[in-house]
Order: sequence, then C-alpha cells, then structure tokens
Amino acid sequence: MAVVRLDHVQLAYPPGRYDDARRFYGEVMGFTEVAKPAAMAVRGGMWFQAGPVGIHLGVEPGFSPSAKAHPAFVVDDLDERVARVTAAGGTWTPSDELPGVRRGHITDPFGNRIELIADRA
Repeated sequence: MAVVRLDHVQLAYPPGRYDDARRFYGEVMGFTEVAKPAAMAVRGGMWFQAGPVGIHLGVEPGFSPSAKAHPAFVVDDLDERVARVTAAGGTWTPSDELPGVRRGHITDPFGNRIELIADRA
C-alpha cells in the first residue's frame, strides 16, 4: 500500500475575484486552465494544470488565507517566475533555511502562500 503521486492542490479565493485568479494562475504562473466536469462547474471556481501538477481553485465565502499552509512547486525557471510575480505586483520572500536549495515564497492575489523551489535537475 503506497501513495503514488499528488493529483492536485485545492486553494480557495474570495467571491468576485475570478478574473484575478485566472490572470495570476494562467498568465503569471503559466498554468493552463482546464474545463471542470459539468457537475462540478456549477459550484464555480476553476482548475489549472501544468504538466502533472494540478491546482483547483474554489470560491469560498468569508475567505481568509492560511498563514502557514501552502503548496510547494518545483520550477525550472525560478528567476523568471519570480520576476513575473513581482512585475504583477506580488511579493517574493527568499528563504535560505535549507542549505543548497534555492527557494522562497510568493503570495497569490488573495494572500495564499505558495513556495517555489528551483529544480536541481
């Protein structure tokens, strides 16, 4: 018995911010929006995919971002991705707590914390 892979990460965002979510995850982060199944599309929100990594965004009334919980994405273009995030008004907080690992945190337009880790391959 084993967990074989992570399928997706669910993040929330506040009502009325659909365009901000689409712009950030699609244009800034480079994910591709994918259609939700019809039965789930009626709930709102959206899904994004980048290779094997999926992000499901759900509308959450009374939304409040978590101060600690976050997904961590390994990227092959850390410097470029950070530049795109900061150019779009986001923040980048580098972290040197893991020796030999280039990493840090960004926030999406809703305050969700996201870790970016440079691919060492």
